[in-house]
Amino acid sequence: MAKYSLHKSSEEQQEEKKHAKRFSTVEKGWGKGFVSKPAFVKKMLLPHFWGVWFAIFLLYCLVTFLPYKVQMFLGKKLGRLLGSISPARKYVLKRNLELAFPEMSEKERRTLSKNIQRNTGMAIFETGIAWFWPDWRLKRHIKIDKEDLDRAIEIAKSNCPILVLSCHFVTLELMARIYATLITPGIGIYRPSEHPVWEYAQVKGRLRKNLALVDRNDPKSMIKGLMRNLPIWYAPDQDYGRRVSTFVPFFAVKEAATVVGTHNLARIKNTVVQPAWTIREGDKYHLYVDAPLENFPTQDADADAATVNKVIEKMILMAPEQYLWLHRRFKTAPDPNENRYPGLSD
Repeated sequence: MAKYSLHKSSEEQQEEKKHAKRFSTVEKGWGKGFVSKPAFVKKMLLPHFWGVWFAIFLLYCLVTFLPYKVQMFLGKKLGRLLGSISPARKYVLKRNLELAFPEMSEKERRTLSKNIQRNTGMAIFETGIAWFWPDWRLKRHIKIDKEDLDRAIEIAKSNCPILVLSCHFVTLELMARIYATLITPGIGIYRPSEHPVWEYAQVKGRLRKNLALVDRNDPKSMIKGLMRNLPIWYAPDQDYGRRVSTFVPFFAVKEAATVVGTHNLARIKNTVVQPAWTIREGDKYHLYVDAPLENFPTQDADADAATVNKVIEKMILMAPEQYLWLHRRFKTAPDPNENRYPGLSD
């Protein structure tokens, strides 16, 4: 029997969505193009939004004035606190680890779960670091192997389309900032927010070093970006539903819904698919940039999706505690009647 709920009732969600649309600054629609600057309108100064403005200002102050080690200490504590007050997300985390790592003992999964919660809290500060820190401060905490850096710069100078293949580590915001700082700026794929202040903050923060953002539901603009030989950060490791997915293995789940977007985008002429990800190692953020995938894409979209999942598994296994296990990665099953999260009410 379902015990937890991730979301509010459908009626409450509809009411909130209706309210948000009154203020939204997001232009939706397939092929709307690139978001190259944050949208600011006077209505964002209404008292209704003051709380969010304060939260953003508080994050700015914390990451600007607190020492890095203090930020990470507070992040760990905050992550554990959020884990204790969000039983639904805690349940999703538990089920994901059971599904992905059935060979782990219960004790090992509990330990990993606690570390994931800590890292999730740290990510709040790391998002602020990615958005607000100046280059000189960030560079003190960057690490990259010379071979990786030289190879990535050489590919960037080749003037060919680059699909930067990544995944949802808690350090993903920093990964895009670091890649743009050391190698080349590009275009990020993102989920626009109906909340105008959050949308303003995330666009402004993510465009600190990069060129533009593209709605994740706007493949036409992604194709345009690649055809203009612009790098695109692409993280295809979440469950986006049956309509855009095929079912291939991901860790121990033999049929995990996986988008075929990497296969489709890589078919653009001369596109290079370059795996890149960032792992926090002590007080350093190590940017890993692998050699481009060979013989990719093939004519088989399912085989390519499986290949991409194998590449992402390799990334995650380097630091599974830093991966975002809090979303329902396995919610869509081949059988619509199969429920992999029976403890959730929706």
